Amino acid sequence: MGTDELPPETRMGRVTLRVNDVDRQAGFYRRVVGVPTIDRGDERATLRAGETTLLELIETPDAPERPRTATGLFHVAIRVPDRDALADALARVRSKGSLEGAADHDASEALYLTDPEGNGIELYCDRPREVWPRVDDGRVDIGTAPLDLASLSGGDPDAALPAGTDVGHVHLEVSTLAPSRSFYVDALGLGVSGTYDDGAAFLAAGDYHHHLAINTWNGRTEPAGEHRGLVRFEVVVPDADALMATQRRLERHSVVAERCGETLRVEDPDGIGIRVVTA
Repeated sequence: MGTDELPPETRMGRVTLRVNDVDRQAGFYRRVVGVPTIDRGDERATLRAGETTLLELIETPDAPERPRTATGLFHVAIRVPDRDALADALARVRSKGSLEGAADHDASEALYLTDPEGNGIELYCDRPREVWPRVDDGRVDIGTAPLDLASLSGGDPDAALPAGTDVGHVHLEVSTLAPSRSFYVDALGLGVSGTYDDGAAFLAAGDYHHHLAINTWNGRTEPAGEHRGLVRFEVVVPDADALMATQRRLERHSVVAERCGETLRVEDPDGIGIRVVTA
């Protein structure tokens, strides 16, 4: 691992959302998504599966709906450990919510839905890495085809997300692809991991298919603001040395990063908040 890239052990951490009604949102994530543990505090809730924090909800009753032109979250992708858990997720969503889409991405299988305040959610599981299709340069060839939902029948609609569930990746809507890609690759240290078109890029640490995706498909033009939706997301590096290397790389690229203990606070070119933390 060189100083110009994040270590391969890097993963995604919690995603923080600004919401109008924390109880309604938390109830949806418990009932439909299957989050088993919700720690409720003053004007916030922390959602966990096992010991892993998936989401933090911050209640702001007067926060406006995200404008159609504002950048922010496309979806947060919650990764379950196996197909049995994905089958349970399918049964749960069909029984208690609304399934909006499903796709076979070759490297993974995914279900799509939206929470009551308009935040996109992907529930997915990975296929074994040895079967991931790749192009000539070694990048993962992320496809999109119909998912065989019949093969996921028989799940338990009352089963919760199991231990081992985590945030596998975060997908953002950005205003302009080139500066966002430069920020996340050159300054933050992710690599270009998957094939992409002129409107999207898939980025990762190490050999994963993607920890982050960025797209301009919906023509977002305004920076992230104080509206409902994404506040920030975490990038988890393995140790203090990796955190220091990240700080120095950001500084070399003239990116302002605030150091607070074992956390780096930074914003991407659209004002989306990022916390780089140690495991």
